[in-house]
Amino acid sequence: MHERASFLTAGDRAVVVEYGDTIDEATNRRVRLLAAALSLRHDPGIVELVPTYRSLMVHYDPLRVTQDEVETIVLEAEQHLADVVLPRPKVVEIPTAYGGDYGPDLGDVAAWAGIPADEVIAIHSGREYLVYMMGFMAGFPYLGGLSPRIAMPRLSSPRTKVPTGSVGIAQEQTGIYPTETPGGWRLIGWTPVRIFDATSDPPVLFEAGDYIRFVPTTIEQARTIAEQIAAGTWTPTVRDHE
Repeated sequence: MHERASFLTAGDRAVVVEYGDTIDEATNRRVRLLAAALSLRHDPGIVELVPTYRSLMVHYDPLRVTQDEVETIVLEAEQHLADVVLPRPKVVEIPTAYGGDYGPDLGDVAAWAGIPADEVIAIHSGREYLVYMMGFMAGFPYLGGLSPRIAMPRLSSPRTKVPTGSVGIAQEQTGIYPTETPGGWRLIGWTPVRIFDATSDPPVLFEAGDYIRFVPTTIEQARTIAEQIAAGTWTPTVRDHE
């Protein structure tokens, strides 16, 4: 993590505040603290804040403030990060059926790592993953901290269609596809949980700063959960992060 923030111009309506070039919890926490501090200021010239792994994009109204003024606002906000209290993180458990038609790349990951598929599942489901950021589509959680033992590179040629609910890995990241889309991550499982629903309030089950825990289930159990979700009788397991 850099000691001081660096500023990058992003067109005439945004500036990127960078804190580092690695995926780590300390850098990401600083990004989220800055986003919270800027939100509390309610500066009329600040239009939108987009936190990422290691940086914060600050969209502003150029008719109200200049980029230099935005950078001054950011530097002032940085002086008060110690006073910011982030929401208490929660852990959302995501039942996941691994392998088979729902996880077509599980065998490739196991072969690449030189371990049985069951061990890949145990490693992937054996920890809580911090939600570092949300993107590239509504509801997609970027989860860092995947074990290097199974951190396989993404596909050289992306799939044109990845099913809704697919659980994938790419390098030392893992994530869940909230809707059907093209994608190049290695698919190792599937969850019936609707992690994004535009008709719900809130529309997503988690946000940056929360944690996700994948819970292995059988295909039959996953299908039963899907039926319960459709009937409105299933409730996700959510608990406070210790």
